[in-house]
Amino acid sequence: VKRSESAITELIEPTVLAMELQLWGIDLSQRGKYSILRIYIEREEGVTITDCEKVSRQVSAILDMEDPIAGEYTLEVSSPGLDRPLFTSEQFGRFIGSDVKVRLHHPVDGRRKLNGSIENVSGDEIVLSVDGEGFRLQHTDIEKANVVF
Repeated sequence: VKRSESAITELIEPTVLAMELQLWGIDLSQRGKYSILRIYIEREEGVTITDCEKVSRQVSAILDMEDPIAGEYTLEVSSPGLDRPLFTSEQFGRFIGSDVKVRLHHPVDGRRKLNGSIENVSGDEIVLSVDGEGFRLQHTDIEKANVVF
C-alpha cells in the first residue's frame, strides 16, 4: 500500500532537520509503473551537492526500512531552485508579489492553469492577480505551483 506524501514527510522530516536542513517539500509522481520521489531541501546559506548526497543516503535507508512506496521508485534530492515549487500557504506568503504558475485540481472560472502574481495570503486562502483579475483560491484547490523567475 502506497502511503501519501504527508506520511512520507513525517517519516523523513526529523532526519532532514537533524542534518540542519529544512524540508521544503516532496513530490511523489508516477511514470508508468515506476514512481519518482523528489525531495526538496533548503537552508539559508544554500544547499550543496554533499548535502543532497547525505540526505539521499539517510532517506534511502529510512524508505528501505519503512517501504512506504509500492513498486520501484527513483529518489531525487535537490534544492528547490529559483523556479521553486510552493507546497504550503506559508511558502506562498514568503513570495507575495512574485510571479507564479499554478495548476488547479478543478477549473475556476473555466481555467485550470493560472499565471499571475501572489497578491495576498491569509490562512489557507491565496489571492492571485491574473491579467488584472483577482482569483481567491484555497490552498487545497492547488495541485501544483511554482515561482516563475
